[in-house]
Amino acid sequence: VMKRKIFIMGASTGIGKALAINYASDNTILGLGARRVELLEGLKEECELRNCETFIYENDVNIPLDCERSAQDFIRKAKGIDIIIANSGVGSSDHLFSGSSEKINNVLHTNILGVTNTILPFLFEMQKQKQGKVVVVSSVASFIPIPHKGGYSASKVAVRRLFDSWRPILSDYGIDAISICPGFIDTPMTKKILFKPFLKDVNTAAFAFIKA
Repeated sequence: VMKRKIFIMGASTGIGKALAINYASDNTILGLGARRVELLEGLKEECELRNCETFIYENDVNIPLDCERSAQDFIRKAKGIDIIIANSGVGSSDHLFSGSSEKINNVLHTNILGVTNTILPFLFEMQKQKQGKVVVVSSVASFIPIPHKGGYSASKVAVRRLFDSWRPILSDYGIDAISICPGFIDTPMTKKILFKPFLKDVNTAAFAFIKA
């Protein structure tokens, strides 16, 4: 039986972690990337309890070389790639009156360039294989501008539009481009938000995403 080869970037907490646990099985090879390697080590153990071959990568999505190294290593070890999920993201207010663009720029950089840094190193292999799925976690914020979260909303519009543009090109090579636009999910990133209509728990969300 051919094993599914899945790489999840941004796997240490929240949606990424829930996806990893739900995907973990003896017919899957998982690659998990994130900055906090100690959290990935715990997750690796959890996945291996489900007989899932798991590789972890200490990876900052803002550093292209980090992402390229992780992708190349995983493709070599897993002998290919079936699904790459770009889930790294940060949420922060714009801090419009702080006198500094640092906070908003960090959101824009991580949430947009983090996606291109994550996905492009895998596309050459998928093109060669003539199959694969690339997945980005956008947001309902890409449809509804959220006050104080202009950087976040804009970043989620940007990645959704990226995928819209890529979809017809990638489909010529048998590659599916899938954009997921969740609402509020109970993760560390949404802890401080007071108003969270239609809040979903992370496992419900992960199950729905996997189906998609």
